[in-house]
Amino acid sequence: MRPTLPIARLPRIAALPLLLFLLAACAPLPPRNPLATWVPSPNHDIRRPVLIVLHFTDQHSVQESLDTLRTQNSGGPVSAHYLIGANGHIYQLVSDQLRAWHGGGGHWGTITDINSASIGIELDNDGTTPFAQPQIDSLLRLLTDLTDRLHIPRTQIIGHQDFAPTRKNDPGPLFPWQQLAAAGFGRWPQGTLAEPPEGFDPWMALATVGYPLDDRAATVRAFHNHYRGIGGDELDPQDVRILYNLAQQIESGGSAD
Repeated sequence: MRPTLPIARLPRIAALPLLLFLLAACAPLPPRNPLATWVPSPNHDIRRPVLIVLHFTDQHSVQESLDTLRTQNSGGPVSAHYLIGANGHIYQLVSDQLRAWHGGGGHWGTITDINSASIGIELDNDGTTPFAQPQIDSLLRLLTDLTDRLHIPRTQIIGHQDFAPTRKNDPGPLFPWQQLAAAGFGRWPQGTLAEPPEGFDPWMALATVGYPLDDRAATVRAFHNHYRGIGGDELDPQDVRILYNLAQQIESGGSAD
């Protein structure tokens, strides 16, 4: 025999469909212009980022960075999609579908509106100390998730300084780009570094990789931080070999943007 429900519960169960209806009615609707008649089309999709930009916070704690990324600060409001603590904890501050204010001015290849085209990841680091391994481990997990789920090419992972070399220096010369490359992320020299042929233009190669050439000394500093972890603003023979290797990769496997 099927048990009967207590009489006292019947009114609550009967009210459930009404409650669900009211909740649905209160759900936020997509923005609609009151000047127009709403005739919805299914032919649309969400913002699709094509680039991931890495930063260091240049602050002294996760809490300080969370406060900065969620409030006004002296330079104006900033944000990022994610913040990773030194202990590896991942915080999300902005939906992947929305534009976070993390990049500012600059360009990478043909991408001129970095914020609209990218995911920003802040790393809790003051810029003078090595990045903690738990933090890098979490970053690699997050990069795997983002590139797989959002279909972002794994080569399209850069630092803030790479596209804004006159303004920024993060994530700096201590960031382990080679470790990311070993896990399959970013562009990195492969195989033996051959001597480039006569007539090879390293500046054109820098532009092919994505670097802006508005201030060539600043661009070389950014390139050095990323690929060699050294200072200096002049290209040397090893830089030219690296650039030849990178340019060959791009020519054989697709463009940088």
